Amino acid sequence: MDIKYKNLLRKVEKPARYIGGEYNTPDMRKKHSVDYCLCFLDVYEVAMSNLGIRILYNLVNDTDFAVCERCFAPWPDYFDALKKANMTLRSLETQKELKDFDLLGFSVQYELSYTTLLYMLDLAGIPFRSKDRNEDFPIIVAGGPCGVNPEPYADFFDLILLGDGEENTLQMLKIYDKCKKNGFNKREFLEKCSEIDTIYVPSMYNIEYDYNGVKVKGKKVKRAIVTDLENAYYPTKVQVPNIEIVHDRAALEIFRGCSNGCRFCCAGFIYRPVRERSSALCSKFAEDLVCNNGFDELSLTSLSSGDYSKLPELIKTANYLRERYNVNTALPSLRMDSFTSDFTINNRLSSLTFAPEAGTQRLRDVINKNISEDDIYNTLENAFKRGYTNIKLYFMIGLPTETEEDIKGIATIAKKAKELFYKYGNRKKELKITVSTSVFIPKPCTPFQWEAQISREKMLEIQKLLQQLLKIKNVKYNWHDATTSVVEAVMSRGDRRLSYAIETAYKKGCRLEGWSEMFDYDKWMEAFDENSINISDYLGKYNDDYNFPYEYIDMGISKKYLLEEKYKAYKAITTKDCRKGCNNCGLIDVCKNLKE
Repeated sequence: MDIKYKNLLRKVEKPARYIGGEYNTPDMRKKHSVDYCLCFLDVYEVAMSNLGIRILYNLVNDTDFAVCERCFAPWPDYFDALKKANMTLRSLETQKELKDFDLLGFSVQYELSYTTLLYMLDLAGIPFRSKDRNEDFPIIVAGGPCGVNPEPYADFFDLILLGDGEENTLQMLKIYDKCKKNGFNKREFLEKCSEIDTIYVPSMYNIEYDYNGVKVKGKKVKRAIVTDLENAYYPTKVQVPNIEIVHDRAALEIFRGCSNGCRFCCAGFIYRPVRERSSALCSKFAEDLVCNNGFDELSLTSLSSGDYSKLPELIKTANYLRERYNVNTALPSLRMDSFTSDFTINNRLSSLTFAPEAGTQRLRDVINKNISEDDIYNTLENAFKRGYTNIKLYFMIGLPTETEEDIKGIATIAKKAKELFYKYGNRKKELKITVSTSVFIPKPCTPFQWEAQISREKMLEIQKLLQQLLKIKNVKYNWHDATTSVVEAVMSRGDRRLSYAIETAYKKGCRLEGWSEMFDYDKWMEAFDENSINISDYLGKYNDDYNFPYEYIDMGISKKYLLEEKYKAYKAITTKDCRKGCNNCGLIDVCKNLKE
């Protein structure tokens, strides 16, 4: 490391965020022709917890022609120190300046990270907009779940990879390698990438705005889907972080996708269909992850881990790992109807997290949660009988058709949970129930994408009511900031005009806004006003024929199906789990290929 950077690190909090050299880091000295840097729009502790980063980083480094390094967003103290010293952002592995890479790939995980993209580009000395970057600068690439609607940030990127990244990342890098060897031409490279149906090149599309929405004119782009997860690349030798991270454990992805069809959930639709790894392969991966990396905890990861069809078999592996290696196993993302005594792991008892989402059965049917009152209370009874004393319950407020009765139902569930503990639980230990609420945000590619978000005033009113209702001994109430929910909703269904507000907000100081102390609602409102953006245009209810700015993207789910689900919601009619029978969402051909 350059002595100038070493000296700066003496002045900042957690310098280990910026030094690299983690255990299990690949050898960057191998002969290669393409330099790729994988970037994450948050700090080290969050980035190193991300499974997608782990997969793609090791995937590229296992090729014979490319090297992948990493760069994560610096905390403001390091940013300010670099700026003051007139120094630029560098990679972790070799301390190479970002502007000297062939390509930079940014994982875009959530709407409030958009200003952090500009934060990192600024510190790297790279122009924000694709049109302002010539061939002296790296190709800037986006991937991640926000690709379901990339339009608010599309002008900042040269390429956007849609869907599962394992295949199209390598396709892109191979095209770059070939173009580089033949005398690199940026336009030619982008044109060749545009021929891949899962890669979006924003500069090659025309935008039209009218009274009924936005038309992005160009060929359809499809979501990449890894259909054979059993044989897909998965690293079991990963970097061990220098410092404690948010999820400081080994992560085993047991399956991808979700079949439950919750109508508010973007991930449940854009990661369809369900693709499982066999229990034998998962068991092998689990032991390899423990032996290769030294973690003392293993997480069985998916959108809804309790729905894994061979989970009892995998629990046996978890108990074996506990006995042989003293490794605990975490089973996150449990549905309340999937938690049974068959899933007993011989761990230290900690907390259990469940998401009823709504306070009444009617509203749970509206959102297609497909759990009953009996499921909720039987699950809690079972947990308390087994000795759990710390229960976390997640709900949403502002859901379509919500009434005050639905809000009061949240408190009813908390009170009933407390009663069940004193009836079935271990009274020698103290009960702790945490109720958390987030605000409904209408998301792309869901049946509720046409719905309005409730006003900020209404959010605050509901939160205040719940604060009163949940003044119950042993019950704690947490709530998501109403102001961040407004900005998230604007970006969620937004178009390219928002890029100017993002740029203005960054120049006003907005960055790293996944951290509550960094978010500034007033600066965002100023940024919208200064760019003549009326946020109510993005927060209201839309007609069925409205042209969303992301309709050129084929996520595989038909618009007809989403509309059918929307109207079933109004009647509180549920739709079955699609693994219990096809619901004709539009992915039938993909599902047939999976069965074959």
